[in-house]
Amino acid sequence: MRSLNRRYRGVDRTTDVLSFPVTSQVEPRVSINADWPCLGDIVIASEVARRQAKQSGRRFGVELRILALHGFLHLLGYDHERDTGQMERLEQRLRRKGGVG
Repeated sequence: MRSLNRRYRGVDRTTDVLSFPVTSQVEPRVSINADWPCLGDIVIASEVARRQAKQSGRRFGVELRILALHGFLHLLGYDHERDTGQMERLEQRLRRKGGVG
């Protein structure tokens, strides 16, 4: 995960989740359901997720769902590093609605 983060973001440290959106230079991949296009790929560092789950007192599966949601929001174009809290507020609202931590 560290090498992916370094290669694609220029950040030389491990992270918990990375999102790789389909771009105009890349043909969208075939999705399982033809009615739903593939937005991109989400990569979750399972050991980081396991550690974060333990630290926060959450089950591992819950942590994975939280990270998947976070990555999905990035695929939709949200960017918590550049916005003024919109992504974080949306993520918290969706987590509450979904009963996820």
